[in-house]
Amino acid sequence: MFVTRSLVFPACFVAVFVFWITGSGGVFISNLSESCYRCLCYVSTKCNLAHDCTGGYCGPFNISKVYWVDAGKVVHSEDTPERSHAWEDCARNYHCSKKIIEGYLERFGKDCNGDGVTDCFDYMMVNGNGGYGCTKPLNRSVNGRRWLLRYEECTL
Repeated sequence: MFVTRSLVFPACFVAVFVFWITGSGGVFISNLSESCYRCLCYVSTKCNLAHDCTGGYCGPFNISKVYWVDAGKVVHSEDTPERSHAWEDCARNYHCSKKIIEGYLERFGKDCNGDGVTDCFDYMMVNGNGGYGCTKPLNRSVNGRRWLLRYEECTL
């Protein structure tokens, strides 16, 4: 009986701690702060909240349908992923699109630049190069150089 009691308290403590750090059951992604979201948004469209859909990319984070699918098909709470324009409606809304970003980074977020820390710069590289190619340097393309410049502006 003593062994059972001695394990119950630590297990409960760990469960409460995990629940607390993940924000009441949500996902916790290290270094994905509100300021990081703002930078990712700025890098994508200069955080143009009125950005509609162009060339298959929608909203202030410039999200594609493939990105949305990889992120887990996040939609507004009153919507369904099966509705044909549900992904676009979510991607055009800042708060809903943050949940898409969270789902994508939960799946693909990692230390892309090899500095031993997974931080906002890495998340920007994931968004710029895609989840499977995040280790490629961004400075090799015009768009990548634009992203790097905007990221630098955002972090000043």
